[in-house]
Amino acid sequence: MNDGPTSDSLTDRLSTNSVGTISLFSAVNLVAASMIGAGVYTTSGFTLGDLGSPYLVVAAWVVGGVIAICGAISYGALANRFTASGGEYLFLSRAVHPAAGYIAGFVSILAGFTGATAFAATAFESYMPKWGILAELPVGTIASIAIVVGALLHGIHAKLGTPVQDLMVVAKFVLLFIFFCVAATSYPESWDGLNKAATKPFSLSAFAVSLMWISLSYSGFNAAVYVASEVREPQINVARSLLIATVLVTVLYVMLNTVFVFASAPADIVGQQEIAVISARKIGGANFESLIRAVLLVSLATSISAMMMSGPRVYAKMADDGVLPHWFRFQSTAPTVANVLQAILAIAVVQLSTLKDLLSYLGFTLSVSAALTVATLFLLRCRGDNVPVPLYPWPPLIFVAATLMIATIAGIQKPVECVAGVVTLTVGLVVYFLTRKASR
Repeated sequence: MNDGPTSDSLTDRLSTNSVGTISLFSAVNLVAASMIGAGVYTTSGFTLGDLGSPYLVVAAWVVGGVIAICGAISYGALANRFTASGGEYLFLSRAVHPAAGYIAGFVSILAGFTGATAFAATAFESYMPKWGILAELPVGTIASIAIVVGALLHGIHAKLGTPVQDLMVVAKFVLLFIFFCVAATSYPESWDGLNKAATKPFSLSAFAVSLMWISLSYSGFNAAVYVASEVREPQINVARSLLIATVLVTVLYVMLNTVFVFASAPADIVGQQEIAVISARKIGGANFESLIRAVLLVSLATSISAMMMSGPRVYAKMADDGVLPHWFRFQSTAPTVANVLQAILAIAVVQLSTLKDLLSYLGFTLSVSAALTVATLFLLRCRGDNVPVPLYPWPPLIFVAATLMIATIAGIQKPVECVAGVVTLTVGLVVYFLTRKASR
């Protein structure tokens, strides 16, 4: 017998009755900021090494975008059904079982926010110019400072961090527009990758591993569900923000990576982390390289900010349900204690991991969690809860099937990251039963 809640709790209903402080514009910015982080500027160098063709790299970004759009439609449907904050934790707790929700919340805390924040902060430090005293700082210091700033913005008052983040996202898009204008003027004479033949035969397993890495860049498509209670008219605006931002970011990603992989000769960027900087230098020299570094830093700063805004809301929702200590709840206008804990965990991960290790682990773990979450739409339908889903069953079916297939193939190719993801899920289940036993 299911001993957990299968319908909206009183706290869910009360939270959505309050006046939201986050507009549709800010919700779209939150999703865009969560998506556009380190991955889009670093992944294609690794994927080009695996796929051997810049055309396949761009195709992988298109496929990843289609999967993400299907995911955004599916998460939007779940957000309309369960309108409180909490994301995967809320959806699985209410639709499946509290244990499933707890595991999803555990994954969100460790991988979805802590690991992703550390990934963005580590990349932020790697792209920060090392001038003067910055060159003397120990490794990880700049990344840790960036995390602390993000925690301060969103840990004191929601109205403090949101407008700052909106401004930074707008600035990021302006800089990217300038980048595209300059890149377009150099096309096609100076683009070295256009006429290069593939260096490897097509491999489905290599394509799946590349999609797993790329999926991390798209993983923020669901960001607005974590703050749903604070969004104005959440039944409408949460789903809209997910779809609008995901479509815009997909177009942006395809355009960006077309520039990255075609502007330079493949030999110059294969396996390189700083592919965006290398391509910018090839197109416009040192000044253009400085521009793309500025874009990168703003993008990564907004990504850190978005994670520090969204993540603590999951802690707060779990605390409301009694599966985390009560002091993780909102303290007046922000979940301050949860912000502090996430900052501490992210800083610890910064000191222990490398970018590529985090990329593979996060891509696998978050993909599996998202697929299981979207699959609850089928479960709800089987129970007679006909949640409205545009174009049902195609968006959830495409997302779940593609995501699980990619995760399976990638798990075979990258067994260490697969084991790490399974261990994360298992530890979450063990902790759930231990805390449940202790509470009894």
